[in-house]
Amino acid sequence: MDTEAKPSERDCSSAPAKAPEEGSRSLRIPDLPTPAISWRRTAALGAACAVFVLLLSNYVVQPFLIPSGSMEPTLRVGDRVLVNKLAYGSGSVPQRGDVVVFDGTGSFVQEPPRKNPVTGLMHSVAASLGLAEPVETDYVKRVVGVGGDRVVCCDERGRIEVNGRPVVENYLHPGDAPSQVRFDIVVPDGKLWMMGDHRSNSRDSRDHLGEPGGGMVPVDMVIGRVDWIGWPPSRLGSLPDSAAFPAAGAPGGGHG
Repeated sequence: MDTEAKPSERDCSSAPAKAPEEGSRSLRIPDLPTPAISWRRTAALGAACAVFVLLLSNYVVQPFLIPSGSMEPTLRVGDRVLVNKLAYGSGSVPQRGDVVVFDGTGSFVQEPPRKNPVTGLMHSVAASLGLAEPVETDYVKRVVGVGGDRVVCCDERGRIEVNGRPVVENYLHPGDAPSQVRFDIVVPDGKLWMMGDHRSNSRDSRDHLGEPGGGMVPVDMVIGRVDWIGWPPSRLGSLPDSAAFPAAGAPGGGHG
């Protein structure tokens, strides 16, 4: 008897593999990356993004969290503003009416408070990203007088005068007088006279008249100009230009 299996009865597994037709493509499932490689890539990408953000914050635009109401209504507590660090490049200097962030060491603060180096560094990094309140020596105020200006409080109508001309400060907090403190000062060259918009709730140059430096802030201690509000979304936009100072005249003048 013929025991050879018929073709239909042969084990299919023993049949030779069919060669792919000409022009057809075979599909290959790519190897998935191992978790270790994936995590390394993610960590590297995160580190690169962090470095980029820190460089941007240090040299171009820095977020700044407003910690107090001294600049209301222009800036409110909790606002996150964007500080333009390129505003005063190429020899330009702060102008009257500019809202600026500055380091008050030596003018508003005579000796910076001592801190743990590690926690201090961590807080400084968080503050530079707008994630924490600014360091204790950083302030935000409005420039009222520049080098050579004579700034006086006040005229017969209670207005501050700069170089003998009254300043109409439409940015002041409603109900605030321009100043309850009387002063008559000449701003030295290279220095700035700073005041908050919420005059009754602001510690500014007026409060440091009797201290070393007389409350004047060196121009080279200015970190940058506040140009935009970046948070919250309801307040997103640029700061309005102040029209209070064009009539203040050229710097100069002494005590009369």
